[in-house]
Amino acid sequence: MRTAVVLFTRDLRVHDQPALATACATAEQVVPLFVLDPRLAGRSANRDRFLHQSLADLRATLRGLGGDLLIRRGDPVAETIRLAREVDADGVAISADVSHYARHRQRRLSDECERHRIAYRAFPGLTVVHPGALTPTNGDHYKVFTPYFRAWAGADWRAESAGPARIRLPGGPAVGRLPALPDGESPQAAAGGETAGRRRLHDWLGDLDRYGSSRLDRYGDSHDDLAGDATSRLSPYLRFGCLSPLEVATAAGDGAGPFVRQLCWRDFHYQVANAFPDLATTAYRRGAAEQWRYDADALDAWQTGRTGVPIVDAGMRQLQAQGWMHNRARLITAGYLTKELGLDWRDGLGWFDRWLLDGDLPNNSGNWQWVAGTGNDTRPYRGFNPLRQAHRFDPAGEYVRRWVPELAGVAGAAVHEPWRLPLAVRAGLDYPPPLSDR
Repeated sequence: MRTAVVLFTRDLRVHDQPALATACATAEQVVPLFVLDPRLAGRSANRDRFLHQSLADLRATLRGLGGDLLIRRGDPVAETIRLAREVDADGVAISADVSHYARHRQRRLSDECERHRIAYRAFPGLTVVHPGALTPTNGDHYKVFTPYFRAWAGADWRAESAGPARIRLPGGPAVGRLPALPDGESPQAAAGGETAGRRRLHDWLGDLDRYGSSRLDRYGDSHDDLAGDATSRLSPYLRFGCLSPLEVATAAGDGAGPFVRQLCWRDFHYQVANAFPDLATTAYRRGAAEQWRYDADALDAWQTGRTGVPIVDAGMRQLQAQGWMHNRARLITAGYLTKELGLDWRDGLGWFDRWLLDGDLPNNSGNWQWVAGTGNDTRPYRGFNPLRQAHRFDPAGEYVRRWVPELAGVAGAAVHEPWRLPLAVRAGLDYPPPLSDR
């Protein structure tokens, strides 16, 4: 093959990028391309900023290899075909994705390539195990996590793709300007890009305590500690493909340990969304009772972190400050909205989608449905009592005091139940009573 176009989407890296690696191995010239699709812009200021940072980083890396990242704006299919014809490309490569939008884009691109007699190929790379690769004997996908995890842990994972040593661009096409860096909504949001993601991975895996124990070693015991903040925070880099999930799983090297199990949860939701693409809008569990109530004031209090339940409010404020939330806090806040307030999980999903750097359809939707009892939980009626969760996972109240400064002067576990404080103390707090008491 003489010339190949590689259309980047949610795979913004050069390490273990199968589409790019194959194109570089089989074509004399490779044209890396990203198309800014106006239909996807503006849904999350945080993710737009992260995306644009990631594109700048990817361009710098590709230039260091002798190539570049071509930027276009408009319909990704039309722009890809236009560029392919301009450079007389023999092939087009893309990473396969599972959403309605992504699959429609892939079908259109495949059809247009066939029409123009250009070879087309979609590659794995967004998950450790490709969605649809593992199926139970009696269905097209796994509906329960544990059987999927057993199959996933025992599967033969694909080999990691080596990053290209050199990229040769054809002459002629304009590279296009990177978009201006937009403002995000979260002042403490992580910076995007493969460079930042790989640094985070390296530091997290290599961080040893005084006893020589790594964060990975301690993960099973520490990842639910809200104040300890011992999770990897790699999820935004996985969401945009700045890190290869396969490379992360391999680098962790703990087999079926607690950290790699979280990567399996991510794959699990992808294979569910691959089989049930309406996961963001429709109850997955057939016959799920969806008798939600609608209360704009309660929803606003939840969104702004003013429910009067400190552990819930702490999570919601962390979300707005960082564009990220501790996983245990996600369970608590989602459970409170759906099981305590009885509000529709779709409203929570939409709010998380606006703020989360790692927000994507499979995981955001799958997790919300799991908590709401409409998804893959085998115990759909389970609840997450926020007070019990608070005392268990933030026993000293440090997480709450960090994110709810109105309560910073309340010592110890008493911070979780400010309504029990003496009246004189409560009167001096600029903090609302619980929604149930208003």
